[in-house]
Amino acid sequence: MCGRFAFYSPTEATAALFGVQGSLPVEPRYNIAPTQYVAAIRNSDDAGRELVMLRWGLIPFWAKDMSIGNRMINARAETVAEKPAYRAAYKHRRSIVLADGFYEWRKIGEQKTPYLISLASGEPFALAGLWENWTDKESGESVQSTTLITTTANRFMQVLHHRMPFILQADRANAWLSGDTGMLENAAADCPPLQAWPVDRRVNNARNEGAELLKPVGETLSAAT
Repeated sequence: MCGRFAFYSPTEATAALFGVQGSLPVEPRYNIAPTQYVAAIRNSDDAGRELVMLRWGLIPFWAKDMSIGNRMINARAETVAEKPAYRAAYKHRRSIVLADGFYEWRKIGEQKTPYLISLASGEPFALAGLWENWTDKESGESVQSTTLITTTANRFMQVLHHRMPFILQADRANAWLSGDTGMLENAAADCPPLQAWPVDRRVNNARNEGAELLKPVGETLSAAT
């Protein structure tokens, strides 16, 4: 799964990599957690693309209240096309969420150690997602939300966890946003090279923030390790 990530690269430059001009006032974040707002790109009404802020945790348009989104931060690649909560968004409302790295907890014995995983190149990337627009029938309040697609871990990630997010660079992000229906079958195998290193357990608490959370506290793992 993917339950925490970081995005701290310059937003305007990163968005430009994925075909969006302009920017939003997005502060660097080092410990993004579910229910918080994340920087995402989606297709716009004018056939272009736009950078928006979406609440992490998808709220289906038919939901009675928004609390269901707290449990829908991830959607499994294997079932996303059929699940009632996701199938309409899979067909019509795809998104990508900007990131520099994501966290996973490696369990050895009874102890879990947080690791930060990034591209081996150190470049920012995108996480494949879906988005929805939900409106509260009583208040009329609208909330736009997103979920992240996860898949079976590739060989590198299996050391850390059995699941991983669907990671996209610019060329493949174009295909995802355009509605490609064959990408999920090879999501893990097509992942670019990754690296990972253990970080301070302060990242366990979503209230902790700051660049110091990225600092290695042990040996870096790479595809060649």
